[in-house]
Amino acid sequence: MKNIAVIGSLNLDTVIEVPQMPKAGETLAGTSVTQIPGGKGANQAYAVGKLLGKVKMIGAVGDDAPGKVLVNNLKSVGVDVSGISEIEGGTTGQAFITVEDSGENSIIIIPGTNADVTKELIQKNEDVIQKADIIIMQLEIPLETVEYIKEMAIKLGKTVILDPAPAVRDLPDSFWTGIDYIKPNETELSILVGRPLEGIDAIQEGACSMLKKGVKNVLVTLGNEGCLFVAEGTEEYYPACKVEAVDTTAAGDCFTAAFALALSQGKTCGEAIVFGQKVASIAVTRKGAQTSIPSPEEIME
Repeated sequence: MKNIAVIGSLNLDTVIEVPQMPKAGETLAGTSVTQIPGGKGANQAYAVGKLLGKVKMIGAVGDDAPGKVLVNNLKSVGVDVSGISEIEGGTTGQAFITVEDSGENSIIIIPGTNADVTKELIQKNEDVIQKADIIIMQLEIPLETVEYIKEMAIKLGKTVILDPAPAVRDLPDSFWTGIDYIKPNETELSILVGRPLEGIDAIQEGACSMLKKGVKNVLVTLGNEGCLFVAEGTEEYYPACKVEAVDTTAAGDCFTAAFALALSQGKTCGEAIVFGQKVASIAVTRKGAQTSIPSPEEIME
């Protein structure tokens, strides 16, 4: 099994359940509020760890109670947290997630110490990247840090997986050049290419435009419609596992983590996609981010 390094965000999620999303100017009564360990980077590292992968994480938390909760939760599933810095006087990142009865969600991120994941912090933990075979990143840490890590990883011959969320418009082609896999959902892909994408043909065109920017492989997750894989000369659709969604929070993170884990085990890209879909299909039937991630035994069942 190959080594995986996750570089990214750690957030304490405050999850608010509502009947439906409030409209502008509307006051709406929620049904519950809970706090759950989250952050796209931490979710992905936690998922790899819970699925028994070999994973280390680089990130930053504050010297506060939420930071300790997040780090200890990663430790509980075997994640190596030696690359997570505790910033004196810093405030750990937070996310406020509104989940409606249908399972759909909207998210507001407060970066906090995630903004402290700088080039200097990466340089202090360069050995983690050197020892890893697969690098997973997201866009909840500074973009210049993501690009710096990508360039370092490419020079070292690592496999680079980027979950481009939250999506950012008008990034230069140089940002994308050399990335092995990106995993946007259809909304994020639309933002990346700068135009609406309605229908599978338009989504395929959008994915192909990312190939022209230098990405080697594009995985577009389509929710309950499945996943579209696009590479040079290849387009393949993978239908979704049919389940009743309760909360889609962290479903994409589960997919990314499980996909990377399968690659680390020597699985083909297609096999890794199917495994990612299985893990994500279980996660959406449960509430929360890291609390929704299944164990290997549950996946086997």
